Amino acid sequence: MSQPVVRRLPVEVVSSSAGAVPTTIAISVVGKLTDKPADVGDTKRRILDAAEELFMEHGFEATSLRLITTAAGVNLAAANYHFGSKEELFQAVFTRRLDPMNNDRMALLAAYEAAADGEPLTCERIISAMFIPALKLARDHEQGGKNFLRLLGRAYADPAPFIREFLSRQYAEMIGRFRAAFAEALPHLPREEVSWRLHFVMGALSYTLAGSDGLKLISQIRPEDVDNDELLLKRLAPFLAAGLRAPVGTAQDQQQWFSESD
Repeated sequence: MSQPVVRRLPVEVVSSSAGAVPTTIAISVVGKLTDKPADVGDTKRRILDAAEELFMEHGFEATSLRLITTAAGVNLAAANYHFGSKEELFQAVFTRRLDPMNNDRMALLAAYEAAADGEPLTCERIISAMFIPALKLARDHEQGGKNFLRLLGRAYADPAPFIREFLSRQYAEMIGRFRAAFAEALPHLPREEVSWRLHFVMGALSYTLAGSDGLKLISQIRPEDVDNDELLLKRLAPFLAAGLRAPVGTAQDQQQWFSESD
């Protein structure tokens, strides 16, 4: 049987006559002393998991570090020690999921390009390279699943400057690769127009992944379809491909589109 380990800890005992008086008490802990360090990795994982869930539910501004540490079952000092600040914790939540997903996207795009043997990829093929890793993540509950994708969609629309700057940095390499692929697939579009349309693609994807509340407001959509990520993305892909291929509107077209608002 393990022998009790006596540890002496300084505490403050409140006295009615002298106020707070430092003293020392002995606490007996049943267990064995060991040279094995605490499971730091488990503590970090619990903090990250709790932060991911709460940021997804409440957003960055409404989620405090104390709320996160309470959900994770750790003290505030542990979060400060491992992550420093709420901003740094937010970034850590994203990098552990976003970096592998974006690497998978670029690897899949490279594989498609190699198979095309120098020919430009179709818009559908490029969109598949973007969507398939997201679907893979959505199905993997051990790696965040729907929670992270909905958090990603929420963050994409978040107005906080630091979030915008962080996502721009994290997305930069992946966005550059896909922009180049779309530019080859859509030679009739100016490069600036390709950038705008890729922005619209990312916005539509993020909105779709962020949650289903908006879709539930639209009539004649079955609830079971709204909660099916794979079906949602399969419906989204041809819509995006058609928008990507659309001709550039002329000044006359724009005047006609908005004439009713004058």
